[in-house]
Amino acid sequence: MADAPLALLAELTHRCPLRCPYCSNPMELARASSELTTAEWARVFREAAALGCLQLHLSGGEPTVRRDIVEIVAAARAAGLYSNLITAGVLLDAGLMARLVEAGLDHVQLSVQDADEAGAERIGGMKGAQAKKRAAAALVRQSGLPLTLNAVVHRQNLHNLSELIAIALEWGAQRLEVAHVQYYGWALANRDALLPTRAQLDAATGIVDAARLANRGRLVIDYVVPDYYAARPKACMGGWGRRFLAVSPMGEVLPCHAAKSVTGMVFPNIRDTSLEAAWTGSDAFNAFRGMAWMPAPCQGCAHAERDWGGCRCQAFALTGDAAATDPACALSPHHAMLAAAVAEAGEARFRYREFS
Repeated sequence: MADAPLALLAELTHRCPLRCPYCSNPMELARASSELTTAEWARVFREAAALGCLQLHLSGGEPTVRRDIVEIVAAARAAGLYSNLITAGVLLDAGLMARLVEAGLDHVQLSVQDADEAGAERIGGMKGAQAKKRAAAALVRQSGLPLTLNAVVHRQNLHNLSELIAIALEWGAQRLEVAHVQYYGWALANRDALLPTRAQLDAATGIVDAARLANRGRLVIDYVVPDYYAARPKACMGGWGRRFLAVSPMGEVLPCHAAKSVTGMVFPNIRDTSLEAAWTGSDAFNAFRGMAWMPAPCQGCAHAERDWGGCRCQAFALTGDAAATDPACALSPHHAMLAAAVAEAGEARFRYREFS
């Protein structure tokens, strides 16, 4: 029997005013007409709480494009879940912020694309976004809710990492997530433009280490590094189907937000089943749980119960086999693919995220 999940990611929509080329949404984006209704999301939240979930992350796309976002937050509070709004902030105004607080929102996580306005507009593909984000951060501070700033970093903005940390301090964030791009979906399509050099990665790590010391007690900095320079894979999402689940805008229940990139897998849908049945009994969730599925060299490896074989989505994206050893592992027969990708990376034009 699987342990209870700790967190649920509710992808309320794929609609978004921004067009970030590293977006974690699938390449095939869901239309508004296929999205779960308010009542369906409320049911998901109740079932998540009954299953043992404690945290709810309201994401997208941009979750505030939904006209029922306040009702959705209220449903999360009614279910007893701690709710975190993951937003670009560009649609947040004082009236909406007040209604979200009244509905019971607990936390806001605000994304930022770059430290300077021109870079932010080029990466996010939206004019005037930076000023709107600054205003959104001020609204969150004034509301009394805790604020996390999420800076996705890559070849095109790492030169501004020190300035991104300064923005987190200036905007009043209590936490900053410096997250290197993870390469599947839109990010994989833009890998040549986004992969940092080794020198950039080393410099960024040094900047983060120094900033952590300088701002201890004032700003917590989480740091997520790219797998392409790793010798050991991460325990992606704590292991497939172990502590985390996601629900897509159209109701698919997923072991992680990128799982739809593993083509050929059939995922349960909340419109056809319960969340508990999806979590405990579906073939998709059980496919890569534990260690029995692991091939060599994972099978019997001393690290198997720490990294759980690494990322299944990355294994599929790079090798075409979701059951393969994650190429981030130095023992993988495909490990050289990462070095080859780094060697091929360079300046390239973005393929922006957009509905086709």
